[in-house]
Amino acid sequence: MVLISGGEFLMGTDNPGIPPDGEGPQRSVNLEAFYMDIHEVTNHQFKSFINATGYVTEAETFGDSFVFDGVLSEATKSQISQAVAAAPWWLPVKGADWRHPEGPDSSITDRTDHPVLHVSWRDAGAYCSWAQKRLPTEAEWEHACRGGLKDRLYPWGNKLTPKEQHYSNLWQGDFPTHNSGEDGYIKTSPVMSFPANGYGLYDMVGNAWEWTSDWWSVHHTADRQHNPKGPPSGTDKVKKGGSYMCHKSYCYRYRCAARSQNTPDSSASNLGFRCVSQEPP
Repeated sequence: MVLISGGEFLMGTDNPGIPPDGEGPQRSVNLEAFYMDIHEVTNHQFKSFINATGYVTEAETFGDSFVFDGVLSEATKSQISQAVAAAPWWLPVKGADWRHPEGPDSSITDRTDHPVLHVSWRDAGAYCSWAQKRLPTEAEWEHACRGGLKDRLYPWGNKLTPKEQHYSNLWQGDFPTHNSGEDGYIKTSPVMSFPANGYGLYDMVGNAWEWTSDWWSVHHTADRQHNPKGPPSGTDKVKKGGSYMCHKSYCYRYRCAARSQNTPDSSASNLGFRCVSQEPP
């Protein structure tokens, strides 16, 4: 973990990339200092939690989880009859879980240093509690993402690929039919494969979406706030950062101000998390 100093930062944006997501208005937020994991929780770390506690994830309990069809084997795909109407590339796959990211015929044997996937908000919270940590608030996450830069799109600045270099694991090509993998990866990448931001944090955008503790709302006060924690209740939880599936044509959410949501029991092949703490590691 690294110490993220407290103080004022500008949260949100007055130039939203996706206005219905509630990215604005830009507002001044004051935070207390906190510590944050330098990378997303990995399969190796999550396995230690499972081995120590015997915890069973919600995807395992439900018996299925959502997987992007572009990473499925033909054998697995042939057994699926339904898709998500609004996003037909998402398929409910029986036997997909954190150990089997693309269904029962896949494994994490060669992905121990990749972000754990198929964890619900409750699963993520259980891991953080076991590690004596917690999930970040949306404000903490966004402050950390910005890496000390003011009013910039990405953790490193305003240009997606400075000097033609890739700074995050995103989709290149035509979504959802062809990922050219110009950044070196078609699916998730090992954590810390790309440069850190100004706070020493890796993969704050791209690779895997990250859960936050906040309930979802698209209405925000423009007033200055101190340690905001989001609405007191809701139906969905905020996730931040985008994933390896994000492309500007469809999911321009790999920006620090961008945001999206899922129900707390949702899990998918591009959704993970990292933890924060008030106490030093």
